[in-house]
Amino acid sequence: MRTHHVRVHRSDEPLPRERQLAHAIATVAAERIDPTPEVTDMVVNRVIDNAAVSVASLGRAPVLAARAQAQAHAPSSGGRGATVVGSAQRTSPEWAAWANGVAVRELDYHDTFLAAEYSHPGDNIPPILAVAQHTGADGAAFVRGVVTGYEIQVDLVKAISLHAHKIDHVAHLGPSAAAGIGTLLGLDAATISQAVAQALHTTTATRQSRKGEISTWKAYAPAFAGKAAVEAVDRAMRGQTSPSPIYEGEDGVIAWLLDGPDGAYDVALPEPGEPRRAILDTYTKEHSAEYQAQAWIDLARRLGRERPELRDPAAVESVVLHTSHHTHYVIGSGSGDPQKYDPTASRETLDHSIPYIFAVALQDGAWHHVDSYSPTRAARPDTLALWRKVTTAEDPEWTRRYHSPDPNEKAFGGRVEITLTSGDTVVEEIAVADAHPLGARPFARADYVRKFRTLAQGVVADAEAERFLDLAQRLPDLRPDELDGLTVTPLTDPAAAHAPRGGIF
Repeated sequence: MRTHHVRVHRSDEPLPRERQLAHAIATVAAERIDPTPEVTDMVVNRVIDNAAVSVASLGRAPVLAARAQAQAHAPSSGGRGATVVGSAQRTSPEWAAWANGVAVRELDYHDTFLAAEYSHPGDNIPPILAVAQHTGADGAAFVRGVVTGYEIQVDLVKAISLHAHKIDHVAHLGPSAAAGIGTLLGLDAATISQAVAQALHTTTATRQSRKGEISTWKAYAPAFAGKAAVEAVDRAMRGQTSPSPIYEGEDGVIAWLLDGPDGAYDVALPEPGEPRRAILDTYTKEHSAEYQAQAWIDLARRLGRERPELRDPAAVESVVLHTSHHTHYVIGSGSGDPQKYDPTASRETLDHSIPYIFAVALQDGAWHHVDSYSPTRAARPDTLALWRKVTTAEDPEWTRRYHSPDPNEKAFGGRVEITLTSGDTVVEEIAVADAHPLGARPFARADYVRKFRTLAQGVVADAEAERFLDLAQRLPDLRPDELDGLTVTPLTDPAAAHAPRGGIF
């Protein structure tokens, strides 16, 4: 990897474009490198994973609304259009990226990478796939584009914290998706550089979308970034330029949105010819909840089965989850959000409440993407009583491990201390989720396939599910016409029974 030192430059201290971070990202994206078999296999896994969580969300209101917006936009004249999951109608690629991006993110159930910043790298797939279908690319080109999208997002997430300045994490997604589309289309570095800068400029927003009463926009935010990336690449291909330098400028992102005029970052990007392997550092979710809750769900399920008395709030005095700074302040009691203890809160809020998640997983010994969030489940009196006894506390050691550059030490769990009314205590810890590469049951191809089949059950015909799985597992060899098949048609159209409200389009 080559480290790029990125700092603010005054306007009277010009920074040549070839020394700007946007150009360095573009240089990586412009180099055609065929991925290793291991990386290709993981791309296949994540395409299956995205389809699984999209199928599970097809009937949800945000997904139906996004789909209706997309269907109002016919394929543009530049290509054949792109598919929208759940629909037989092709749309313009930026709108397909929008609708599919919402479907992928709606249940917060796909892959993740956590470092200096948070991310769901699978959010790169919808915009890259939409452009691939629209332009008639083949499976190999699509795979290369996805590999770039993951590489750039992971590299930015390792180096630059956005949340520390209350900037939403999709500010890293706009540039990574633009870079991935650039690789897909075989664009030169100069063009990709303009697209990366435009995509960043148009996708910076505050983290209020993930604070307090979390709204349906949580699923739309990454879809918006993907749509913006498609549009940015289109403009760049037409010769249009972008704010420069977007990261390093005196009035740029670092100076005004991040660490300020004295801010500086070291961003490591692949050397020329170096394999792009960042996707292998990422991990998916076994459970539909914020990633930092994954290990806690596994621990709570086990404790509930082994110690059923812990499920009774009358037997429990307190539950303290000693964990990382991120977990405590983002999904824990350190957030200061009373909504995290509110049984009437939105699903989007509850999946960012580790006190709620731990209490329900402890009592049920299981976790379900629908049932665990139902209003009746959240309002159960014994759950309310236990839930309000669960708090979090930052532990410096778990914070250190969270940020460790050593993948064998990096951890997203913590230590639970349960004090019983009898005076006894139960102390257990877990470092990573069972499905994590270093967990008790690391996810492999069979697990991704099982996740897809489980979530597709009753929603998609068995023959349709098997058709998709066969196609996805031949991904690098797909012809352009076969790439169109990377979508899923449900048994019944959920829009027929739950037609969304009309809008402008």
